[in-house]
Amino acid sequence: MSLDQMKSNKQKKKRNRFIFRTAILAVLVAAVVFALVSHLKEDNGGYKVGDKAPDFKLQQISQNHDAEAIQLSDLEGKGVMLNFWATWCKPCKEEMPYMQELYPEYKDKGIEIVAVSLDGTELVVDRFIDDYGLTFPILHDKTSEVRDLYKVVPLPSTFFINPDGEIQEIVNGALSLESLEGYLQEIQP
Repeated sequence: MSLDQMKSNKQKKKRNRFIFRTAILAVLVAAVVFALVSHLKEDNGGYKVGDKAPDFKLQQISQNHDAEAIQLSDLEGKGVMLNFWATWCKPCKEEMPYMQELYPEYKDKGIEIVAVSLDGTELVVDRFIDDYGLTFPILHDKTSEVRDLYKVVPLPSTFFINPDGEIQEIVNGALSLESLEGYLQEIQP
């Protein structure tokens, strides 16, 4: 093979490598743009701070509340912490004891903690309630209807609703004891 042929082959390889890398880069840029645009569209459809909290009615799993089912609009006039969770969610397990610790004190101050389980069966939720000694109302969203209504993606997700029924704060992720208490104080009637 002559020197000119070797140079020509080397240039072809460089050009092919450049085209291949450019194509990969273009695909990655397109994927990032698509992800950002999709995320922005999702955000525009969700509820924001200041919006009226959408009403719903769900059956209660725990026997810690007088009603068999709870409708959000029946709690108007109270501050409501609406928490979406599941038994398999580790951050959910970490924040549950904080919710239970603060519930008796804040219930007397006009705040209701309502936890909406997204688990498939009630049996695992019943066991979880017993294991953690939970006394606040726990509802079961079997069909994910309320999850979809609130556009909940990460678990846990918590909506703090003021006594007027407006969303005052939205927290995606687990709450610490201190942050939870601060949010509960903000929605106190």
